[in-house]
Amino acid sequence: MKRETQNILLILLGGALLKITVNGDYLRYVKPAQQPWIIAGGAVMVALGAVAIVRDLLSARAAAVVSGDVHAHEHNARSAWLLMVPVLAVFLVAPPALGADSVTRTEARAPQSAAASNAAAFPPLPAGDVVPLEVNEFVSRAGWDSSGSLNGRTVRLSGFVVHNEGNTMLARMVIGCCAADAFPITVRMVGEGVSGFGNDTWLEVTGTVVPGTAVRENSYMPDLTLTSVRQVPAPKDPYEY
Repeated sequence: MKRETQNILLILLGGALLKITVNGDYLRYVKPAQQPWIIAGGAVMVALGAVAIVRDLLSARAAAVVSGDVHAHEHNARSAWLLMVPVLAVFLVAPPALGADSVTRTEARAPQSAAASNAAAFPPLPAGDVVPLEVNEFVSRAGWDSSGSLNGRTVRLSGFVVHNEGNTMLARMVIGCCAADAFPITVRMVGEGVSGFGNDTWLEVTGTVVPGTAVRENSYMPDLTLTSVRQVPAPKDPYEY
């Protein structure tokens, strides 16, 4: 690969990192805490590529003036910059966040916090007719809370739809550092109103847990008896932590 092409690719890659950081797309790949490092990495790539291009252009122009072949140099420089067109399409189009396909290909497992503490005590749920919870916490309590704090309580969860093996599930992907270590947390939705939603549709649902349904044999996937279902836009940050 020519030096011109290498430098252009370096600038494009750095620009892509800066772009996804500014518009929030970086949250599809890493935790929010990684934002400063992405900005720094993108800025360094852009600066290195720009400095290298300017240096090469000045060196090539000086050599061309000495040889008297200025026209040939300008033609080659324009040809190198035309390589930006197809590369832009590759580096500046961000793929979507992990979704239903990742859930069906990756076995759901117990939330890590619950697995580490096993039968650890859970604090009481806050007062209120409907308690908003992360899916991660809901599954943890359903599987390990011996006090039964979820029993009889209406909770509000949000996640995306996954249809698999006859089940309609509400899912979230949990990440420790980045999307590469993601694993799914799932809740089986019981009741009317969800069969018409396709995979990766984001929903906000309310309902009550069916006690004793989150067990090792079903990868700790509790049943949620629905009381309401509402389609919502996908959040900017689609993961739980």
